[in-house]
Amino acid sequence: MSFTRDFVFRAGCYSAALGVLIGAFGAHKIKSIRAQNFLEAWQTGVQWHMIHSLALIAASKAPRHSPLASQLFLVGIFLFSGSLYALTLTENRKLGMITPIGGLSFVAGWIALAIQGV
Repeated sequence: MSFTRDFVFRAGCYSAALGVLIGAFGAHKIKSIRAQNFLEAWQTGVQWHMIHSLALIAASKAPRHSPLASQLFLVGIFLFSGSLYALTLTENRKLGMITPIGGLSFVAGWIALAIQGV
């Protein structure tokens, strides 16, 4: 898969659309079936999902394209937000051990963007 500017832009847009849908699902369905602490985990996942979807869009518009930053943002969304979504749906707290790996991917993505994107 080639992480061209066009691909990264579209991935960011589709990811943001998915984030909106996941957020709406949480607000309407998760709220009624899970305890408050799980709802907060879901909301944190959605928040960071949306922030890094916008980061993908921004990365596609950087003066110099950084495929590495884009890849790291996508991995971060999957691991960080995905683990929080899975934790909330299953109530399996062990899934929370994956979340920091996604957070590190976000940090590495921002550093890669700073180095390669200008």
